[in-house]
Amino acid sequence: MYRSTTSLFFFFTLIGLFIHLPVFGQLEYARKVIQDLSAPEMHGRAYVKNGHKKAAEYLAKEFKKRGLQKFGSSYLQSFPISVNTQPGALDLKIDGKTLVPGKDYLIDPSSPSLKGIYDCVVMETSDLLDKNVFVQKLKKSKDKVILVDLYDLETQSKQAHAKILEIVRYLRYSDTHPAAATLIFSPRKLTWHSSTIQSEKPSFTIGKQVEIKRIQQVSIHCKSRFRKKTISQNVMGFLKGTIASDSLLVISAHYDHLGRMGKNTYFPGANDNASGVALLLQLVKHFSKSENRPKYSLVFVAFGAEELGLLGSKYFVDHPPFALKNIKFLLNFDLAGTGSKGIQVVNATAYPNQFKTLQALNQKQGYIKAIKPRGPACNSDHCAFNAFEVPCFYSYTLGGIAAYHDVYDRFETLPLTSFEGYANLMKAFVKSF
Repeated sequence: MYRSTTSLFFFFTLIGLFIHLPVFGQLEYARKVIQDLSAPEMHGRAYVKNGHKKAAEYLAKEFKKRGLQKFGSSYLQSFPISVNTQPGALDLKIDGKTLVPGKDYLIDPSSPSLKGIYDCVVMETSDLLDKNVFVQKLKKSKDKVILVDLYDLETQSKQAHAKILEIVRYLRYSDTHPAAATLIFSPRKLTWHSSTIQSEKPSFTIGKQVEIKRIQQVSIHCKSRFRKKTISQNVMGFLKGTIASDSLLVISAHYDHLGRMGKNTYFPGANDNASGVALLLQLVKHFSKSENRPKYSLVFVAFGAEELGLLGSKYFVDHPPFALKNIKFLLNFDLAGTGSKGIQVVNATAYPNQFKTLQALNQKQGYIKAIKPRGPACNSDHCAFNAFEVPCFYSYTLGGIAAYHDVYDRFETLPLTSFEGYANLMKAFVKSF
């Protein structure tokens, strides 16, 4: 009896494993893609050490492996950009104590190079709101560093809040004030970004709580490089559908991220947007099999320079390899690595019939927890297509970790809570056309 029960147990366990093998493979492939793209060797997929080019080459190889056809002679569509980078030394000390980049502080991405030891002028929020006091302290800041205390910013009135932020922007980017640099002390989460310009003076955001009034000296050593003319690229390929038609479906996600901040700090970008690229490649893998080929031809595009202001998708729309009017629908994925609360769909209200189809598919199969509608928003690469009235959805996962545009957006902590269901939902949606 014991042996018989045990045998049956193992038999059904084995059958269960075989049943779930395709799903297991799907998630494992996504994990490998995300791990590869967010690895240190990719340098944050931006413009230090050619991280963006290495990521593009990786994707082109995946496209070739799955048999995607090229538009012309290459999977790459090159376009020009300008970008400010911090590839060299980055050292910030407050009264001799070294701060950790990415964890204690961020350098503003538009910052130029600077090296020196500086005395300080402290400005509290009350100083920023009092024009006479502000002007007096500004005059005293020549060849010094301005320390801006924003710890109580959120307690200010709406009007005062807006005025303070306007003055802070002036201190960050203006070349008319006499200070050598500006340090902004803020309780907000440290969130980095990219810049297509280089400002006149460097600035930093400090997230570490310190006694600002006691600070005597600040030591700064940062080396920046402004690349006025450099080349980035989109990665694109297509699969022919099973019917002869000019209409096609476009599936997209941006592959670039924020890169490196100094020699030792990089931003992995696992959720943003290695996860969206993993979803795109999962669909490439699925639909490249002849038995899964949909009626309409599929175009897959991994956009570059999204973090610089949606530049790759703008270039694609201005230089399309096919007529944009032939796009039957476009799907754009970003932040696909969580999903405990479902997904959000931008443009749901603009295309209610397609959104109803998406909801019906999910209600029938229970792919993900929820699909929440959102109106039009120009917050990802679908935006350029939307301007040309190309029907499109931009979707992203909800819930889970809060890591975003920081050093904590890592493969190791990305839960991929709803990735399998999300991928299966999008496969079904594509097949519905």
